[in-house]
Amino acid sequence: MLERLLRLILILAILAGIYIAVWSARRSAKGSAGGPPPWRDTKVLIIAAQVAALGVILSVGDYLWANFRARTDEIGLELNFDFLDQPSGISIADSPLDPNSSIQNALIAGVKNTFLIFIVGIPLAVLLGTLIGIARLSTNWLLSKIATVYVEFFRNIPTLLVIVFTWQALLLGFPREQDSWLIRGSSTAADSGPPSLEGLFIFNNKRFAFPSIGGGENFGAFQVVFLVAVVAAVAMWVWRTRNFDATGTPHRRVLWSFATLLVISVIGYFVLGGPFSISRPMIEQRIASGGVKMQMPYVAVMFGLVLYTASHIAEIVRGSIMSVPKGQVEAGNALALSGFQRYRFVVLPQAFRVAFPPLINQFLNYTKNTSLAIAVGFAETTGVIQNLFGQSRPAPQLLLILMLIYLAFSLILSAIGNLINRRLQIVGR
Repeated sequence: MLERLLRLILILAILAGIYIAVWSARRSAKGSAGGPPPWRDTKVLIIAAQVAALGVILSVGDYLWANFRARTDEIGLELNFDFLDQPSGISIADSPLDPNSSIQNALIAGVKNTFLIFIVGIPLAVLLGTLIGIARLSTNWLLSKIATVYVEFFRNIPTLLVIVFTWQALLLGFPREQDSWLIRGSSTAADSGPPSLEGLFIFNNKRFAFPSIGGGENFGAFQVVFLVAVVAAVAMWVWRTRNFDATGTPHRRVLWSFATLLVISVIGYFVLGGPFSISRPMIEQRIASGGVKMQMPYVAVMFGLVLYTASHIAEIVRGSIMSVPKGQVEAGNALALSGFQRYRFVVLPQAFRVAFPPLINQFLNYTKNTSLAIAVGFAETTGVIQNLFGQSRPAPQLLLILMLIYLAFSLILSAIGNLINRRLQIVGR
């Protein structure tokens, strides 16, 4: 305690010396001895207040850091990150990792799960929120009231409660794994039922599984062909758009681009001799394999966050639509545009210029709310670190890693959102 007090006195003495030096320098610069004293000189007082605030912040930080070091020394905690190469001692569902895998790999798996929550959920939330926001402005009384009830219900309920309700009330109602719902494409040897289950789609209260692509001998070459097909489809989209702008002929961008993508991909598939096959999901002795497996806790978190976030997005979209001048809507009516065309070509392009900045905040809130997945047992970043706490891993370093991960996600989303926002803005002339 005495050492901290002496350190604080030293900091205050330095601040006082800086204050006197600034005041003396100002008097010398003015070349007059009749200036106001330092306690009445406004500019000197402003500088002194800022320096004093900085000194207080440094003192408080020094005090807290000293307490932290004293506590870590008392319990013998090392403040390094060497533990990241040690076995994690935890397992993650539908992941190749086992308890012998390193903590670093477990954290990477948690980050991947967090990414999967918001990369799928944010577009769904924007789509649902836009539809609800438009519905609130509908002239259909019933549709408008349903949208209003939706917004007022979900917007005023805690996010955690929405996720838990989705999990407990909706998804746990699916059958157990041994009684899974199956959608089969054709008869197989597994049609006799448990203990082996195979189908195009499998539903139970643990996961939802559907077919995926299994790579073969020339799958790498086919990926290159598919990438070329995507680039050609984008080029076709741009060409049809420019042709429409120049001549006014119908562009049919979607049809032309999709046809380009499909033709090149099919040709590449046959030329390479069938580089991939369809992998069907299977559950054998309660072990899932094949296909794409989507855990029901993941669905609960994503679906709950989409329902909650969409209620806020709906209000942003509704307000943005109302900000569009009525003359624009009347011009669309004068051109005999349908309701869909009026929103597609006139209202929404202008409304989203207004809506996008607050939408960025909703994207950030959605990403940070993924930490609530711990409530339903989904192993995203927060859940993985919580399990590592149970394995007696150092909490300070893990909490710092957790904060840096969410900070990185937020900064990346903000950068992408600001870039899109600048593209949406009207450039003045």
